[in-house]
Amino acid sequence: MLLDVRTYTCRPGTVKLHLELYERLGMAAQQRHLGKPLAFLITETGPLNTYMHIWCYEDAADRSSKRAAMQADPDWINYLAESAKAGYLIAQENKLMTPAGFAPLNR
Repeated sequence: MLLDVRTYTCRPGTVKLHLELYERLGMAAQQRHLGKPLAFLITETGPLNTYMHIWCYEDAADRSSKRAAMQADPDWINYLAESAKAGYLIAQENKLMTPAGFAPLNR
């Protein structure tokens, strides 16, 4: 299993606005291709104005094919354009991780 851990930083005061935009325009397209996320989390302590989501894939090839299909989806393309126009996001971090052998994910 491959976990795609994605952390986003928004301009102060815009996390809620960005997530509303995502829920309205991006979520359906993303989940159509990637399935449901393992988690979608909003930071309570630590670096503020951030949120994280975690997606599960069988392996790198599974991730690559699913993300390529999503990137070609007109609804996803529209969401990315609207997100860019809104300008809420200022940084993104992406980590690909695997579960430790002694603590497998039961999904």
